[in-house]
Amino acid sequence: MNEYLLIESGGPHAGSGCERFVGDATRLAADGEDVALLLIQNGVTGAVPKALESLEAYLRQGGDLWVDSFSLRQLAIRANDLLPGVRLVEMSDVAERLLRPGLRVVWH
Repeated sequence: MNEYLLIESGGPHAGSGCERFVGDATRLAADGEDVALLLIQNGVTGAVPKALESLEAYLRQGGDLWVDSFSLRQLAIRANDLLPGVRLVEMSDVAERLLRPGLRVVWH
C-alpha cells in the first residue's frame, strides 16, 4: 500500500480540474491506498455540502478529508458548516505527514 497526500487549493470554482483531482483521490482510496486529501486556500469551499459532490464519494471510499483550519477562518467558513467526516488540520499536522518516508505528494 502506498501513502498519498493530495492537496487541492483551487476548489470547485477553479474549474473541472478540481473534480478530476478529487476523482483521482477517490480511485486511489477505492484501490485501498492510504489517501489524505487536503483542502487549502479556496479549496476549502469544496467541503461545504453540495459544493463538490465528488467529495462525498471520496469519503465513502474511505479517504481522509483534511481541511486547513487557517483557510476556513480566512474565508469565514464555520467548521460545523462542513461535510461530516472532515478533519480540521493545522499545518503542523500536514508537516508531520510530509515527513513520512515514502509519502507521495501531489498539489493541484
